[in-house]
Order: sequence, then structure tokens, then C-alpha cells
Amino acid sequence: MDRDGKGRAGKRTDETAKLSRDFGWLAALGVILVLAGLVGLIYTGVATLTSMILFGWLLLIGGVVGLLHAIQARGTNFFWLGVVVAALNIAAGVVVISRPEAAAAALTMFAALLFLTGGVFRLAGSLVVRGPQFGWTLVQGAFGLLLGILVLASWPSSSKYVIGCFFSLALLFDGLGLIATGYGGRRIVGMVSDRLAAEGGGGSETDEGATKPVQPE
Repeated sequence: MDRDGKGRAGKRTDETAKLSRDFGWLAALGVILVLAGLVGLIYTGVATLTSMILFGWLLLIGGVVGLLHAIQARGTNFFWLGVVVAALNIAAGVVVISRPEAAAAALTMFAALLFLTGGVFRLAGSLVVRGPQFGWTLVQGAFGLLLGILVLASWPSSSKYVIGCFFSLALLFDGLGLIATGYGGRRIVGMVSDRLAAEGGGGSETDEGATKPVQPE
């Protein structure tokens, strides 16, 4: 009985230690992402080129993988559709990798148009509906409209820093989220481990009291 209890306690300790270590690695990855995001915000031009090259390679690799899947699925109804989509991805990846500046300019124009249309629709929707989130929706629409106008006003020079700024902010907030998750997870694992250790200690004392014979007076 005592040996089984010690075995279970040791296994539980190993599992909690592994969980705590995993959450620690998660927090460390978050720190790396935060540092990368801060560096990207400082060197936005480099971050823009880096993000576009990564995007191009993702398109290229995805196109090659899609082409292999299409070849494996030849004879089906989706063969030619898979080939066309894979070819478009490969072509887009090659263009983005070979001309990242032009790709960044096109993507910046597309993002600015999205901000403009999204801001106009939010403003119009908030003024027409006037729901409980009227003020917040109005602020979002005005911010999106203003951001789109600012990006378009300085285009194409804005393409040198807009994509890199967004990419760096995404890294920064993802890193902060990972740090919060890792730190919170380690705290929860530590609390659960302490709780189980306390219950295990109390249970062993109860078992010893129950099995100890009572000496007659």
C-alpha cells in the first residue's frame, strides 16, 4: 500500500514537473516573439522585406505540397482544380520572393482599401442601427477610415513600413499572449501540485492512524 502510494506520488510529481517545464518553454517562446516584434518595430523596413519573403516561401511551399497532393489524387474530379490552385500559389510565391518590394506595395494598397471599406461600413452601420455598442463601433469605423486614408495618402512609400509594422505588432501581441499563458499555466500547475501534495500528506497520516493498533491500558 505504502509503496503504491509513493509510486503514484512520484508519477504525479514527474507529470507536474513536465507540465511546468512545457509552460516554461511556452513563456520562453513568448519572450523571443516579443523581442522579435520590438526589433521589427524599430527596423520596419527590414521587417517588411522579411515578412514578404516568408510569405512568398509559404506560398511556394504550399503550392508544391498542393501539387503533390493533386498528383496523388489524379483521376478524381478535383485533380485539375488542385493543379490550378497549386500552380497559382507557386507562381505567386516566385513573384513575391523575386520582387518583395512590389508585392509589399500591392499588399499595402489592398490593406488600405480593406481599412477604408471596413471603416465606411462600420460607420454607416453604427449610424443606422444605433445598437448598444454604438459608440465603440463608431470609434472603430472612424479609426479604420482614418488609417486607410493615411496609408493611401503616402502610398507607395507607406508600403515600406506598413506591412512590417503589422507583422511586428502581431509578433509582439502573440508573444505577450504566450508569456501570459506560460506564466499562468506554471502558477496553476504549482498550485495544483501543492494541493495534491497536501492531500497526499494528510491521507498518509490518516492511513497510519487507522492502521495503528490501540494498546490496552
